[in-house]
Amino acid sequence: MIDWHHLFGWTLTDYFRNSNYQVNLEKDLSIKPQQLDVLIIEKSEGKPIQELPDGLENLSKHNLLSYKSLREPMDTLVLSELLGHYVNYRKYLDPDKWQQLPDNDFRLYAVSTRYPRKLQQELKKHSQVLKSIKSGVYEVAFGNQLIRVIVLSRIPKTSKNAVLQLFSGKATGFEFGQENYQWRYPPAIATLKSLFQLYLSEGVQMKPDYEDFLQQCVQETLKFYPLKERLKGVHPKEVVELFSVEELLSVLPAEDRLRGLPVEDRLRGLPAEDRLRGLSPEVLEQQLAKLKQKSL
Repeated sequence: MIDWHHLFGWTLTDYFRNSNYQVNLEKDLSIKPQQLDVLIIEKSEGKPIQELPDGLENLSKHNLLSYKSLREPMDTLVLSELLGHYVNYRKYLDPDKWQQLPDNDFRLYAVSTRYPRKLQQELKKHSQVLKSIKSGVYEVAFGNQLIRVIVLSRIPKTSKNAVLQLFSGKATGFEFGQENYQWRYPPAIATLKSLFQLYLSEGVQMKPDYEDFLQQCVQETLKFYPLKERLKGVHPKEVVELFSVEELLSVLPAEDRLRGLPVEDRLRGLPAEDRLRGLSPEVLEQQLAKLKQKSL
């Protein structure tokens, strides 16, 4: 099932493509599965991104993200879970010396579509506050860690924030993101269709004709790529919607397309000369003799 979390992770994967950061999704950090939403790891190779989105400009070597979509609350329990992932991840990196790893190598992010009022109320009970860093970006000292809270619905509509605007929870934000985000891997633009459907399912009022526009946009972008490339990253359920049967068959070798078909179906419609082409005179004479024998 394609949901907000998968699409958020896939889109960030595209954003960091070919950069000096690697994105892992739903990283299992323990023997008993405990999946972290997004893990962004700095790499030694790849192009540095010149201008990161608001809230992510302080990325370090290891960056752990917890993400909450439109209807999911962000509260202190979520932050506690993020801290648990953080400790497990340190142990995952170095089971013996995990406590000695440099603290500055790690960053924690809690990404929420809506402003986390529940979190604000719970923090207030303990005389804590969400400290505003800039529009849509906050920080809170939680446990022994400083957690950055990014509120997607409050992030400014600027080109560097286009990738986050896609998940702002607002139709205007989605449209801004669609118009301004430059996909690193163009076939991944098919993600927009699933994302659009999620907005509709959540009751967000989108433009009635926008889905047709997105479909056209996806088709126009993908047609410049070989089909094998276009199929990469496309969810199996969407393949039939995006590509015709003829297009899908075109990437298969002739022997694979014909495999399983009866001989009669393979030859149906071919002129006699085409059916006989390639056969030696000896073989033709043998087959002719057999036919004459059967007719007697």
